[in-house]
Amino acid sequence: MLLQPLHEPAADRAGVQLLLLRDDLTHPELPGNKWRKLKYNLQEARRLGHHTLLTFGGAYSNHLAAVATAGRLTGLRTVGVVRGEELGQLPLNPTLAQARADGMELHFLDRATYRRKHEPAVLDQLLHTLGPAYILPEGGSNTLALPGCAELVQELKADFDYLCVACGTGGTLAGLLTGLGGQHEALGVAALKGADFLRDDINQLTQQATGTTYTNWTLHTAYHGGGYARLSPELLHFVREFEQRHGVLLDPIYTSKLLVGVLDLLERGYFRRGSTVVAVHTGGLQAWAGFRERLTLPL
Repeated sequence: MLLQPLHEPAADRAGVQLLLLRDDLTHPELPGNKWRKLKYNLQEARRLGHHTLLTFGGAYSNHLAAVATAGRLTGLRTVGVVRGEELGQLPLNPTLAQARADGMELHFLDRATYRRKHEPAVLDQLLHTLGPAYILPEGGSNTLALPGCAELVQELKADFDYLCVACGTGGTLAGLLTGLGGQHEALGVAALKGADFLRDDINQLTQQATGTTYTNWTLHTAYHGGGYARLSPELLHFVREFEQRHGVLLDPIYTSKLLVGVLDLLERGYFRRGSTVVAVHTGGLQAWAGFRERLTLPL
């Protein structure tokens, strides 16, 4: 597992060693946290005799893309329930087009019904229409996602004080907390606006998985950059400059916002002087194809 030192002036001024954990390099087609969250869910689907994975996501969802790839690699049928009417999604953006190319059947759901996707009546109707399936929640965050993410901590063969990760549904951070077992400190940076609810979701996940509610973590909600899947000119500029400095491309939804947050917190003196801070690059680079198309980006 590659730990890349980030020589940033903010870290030098703070007296902190800043490292980037390149979890985006762990698998050629399923890198980062998405594979970790799927690993034990795939085993459970097999154990229960399922041949189909059914899951949910927006039009640019890293999770949908990962499940489609996992289905192709494992021979499982995959169904993606996409938020929004089909006519509004045509022609398919690169994320959905690749998911379909990987064999995923796309089923479009109007936004009002999509918001009710956890209700038994809605799930029963989807299974009636699309066939029996192992259901994965949006973002892949359930209790079986946690042990795969916890393994990252076991693989991290280095001394550190803080472990930092971007948060969408909170499953990755919850998994890291179970791996840390109350040791060290964890920090989450929310990628979406109005994400205070994630604190309860993360506590609920760790309680369900381990019977423990951890206190060695914080969630920062001020670095969403305008909202989920919003790419401001400032964030794009940051991504380009970061790549020039370190030779690493950050994804536009998660890890870019994480690093913006970590560098700002360094400037603010948040981290203890003399400490080691590890930020996790969780992958998600497939999202750039959609952003390039939508915004005609040269990046």
